[in-house]
Amino acid sequence: MAGKTLIDCHVHLAAFPDGDNGCYISPKMLKSPLFRFLLWKHQLSPSNPREANRKYLDDLLSELRASRHVQQAVILGMDGVYDQNGRLNREQTDFLISNDYVLKTAQAHPEELLAGVSINPQRMDAIDEVHRCADAGAVLVKVLPNAKQFDPANPQYRPFYRALAERKLPFLSHVGYEFSLIGKDQSVGDPERLKVALDEGATVIAAHACSYGLILYEKFLPTLRDLVKRYPHFYADISALTLPNRLRMLLHLRQYPEIHERLLFGTDYPLSVFHIAAWGRVAIGTLRDMICTKNRFDRQVAVCRGLGLGFRSLGEIVTQPKSSHRP
Repeated sequence: MAGKTLIDCHVHLAAFPDGDNGCYISPKMLKSPLFRFLLWKHQLSPSNPREANRKYLDDLLSELRASRHVQQAVILGMDGVYDQNGRLNREQTDFLISNDYVLKTAQAHPEELLAGVSINPQRMDAIDEVHRCADAGAVLVKVLPNAKQFDPANPQYRPFYRALAERKLPFLSHVGYEFSLIGKDQSVGDPERLKVALDEGATVIAAHACSYGLILYEKFLPTLRDLVKRYPHFYADISALTLPNRLRMLLHLRQYPEIHERLLFGTDYPLSVFHIAAWGRVAIGTLRDMICTKNRFDRQVAVCRGLGLGFRSLGEIVTQPKSSHRP
């Protein structure tokens, strides 16, 4: 389809543990209001995990294939919490989507899906896992420091970041407050803490355009502008910027066109895409088109472009690797 060239760099792969996919969801997570809402909205039943996992993936593929603008999506894993010895701490882990499940799913649908694995740098085999996943065709590494209890600025992680730079795997890190999972230390969502990775040569993608996520003000906007100026290999994605708690950053970014070339397209699927930011700011016909666009990928394109926010596709900054083996 003409114009169908975008890659969504921020799509969550959700899955129930089914006995052999390596995934995990804590009882506390299953009871959380947001998780229960998503189960209801997507009509997923924890009592039949294999069917629920199949339905989630089928729904994602159907919406992606129906998009007029988005050709591929990077499906994201979610690593666990690790103790000081680098071993998985199951008691502190609320949600885990294994890298093997992400890689297997992407390999099964190579035309539509790309693998965005998750590697907590605290794990004892973090560097080996970087190389293993790179060899298997991963295109980036996603982390959520707030919920996974590590500080991206820890200098002990420098070898990990150098491995990412060596394998040309961008480091996609959550920024701001975390609501979807149980945030343990919200201070590690400060984008200033990504400088260690940048200084080691890793390409860094700050999620949600460095939005703070607390509606009232965007304290990280100066940091975003500074990182763009200082690091040519720093980017930010526009995922979740239409959500009510982040739309202020979306509106701010319209005033800084020099940043737009560092913004990458993303949605934060399966979260909703809202058009409220466009109310009173675009022509009535344009707003009507946004409202009538039910496809979440296309609505994200419509709202952001309608508000004059420029962005690029992940495919413009990375070469999609083919499976290879290190000597």
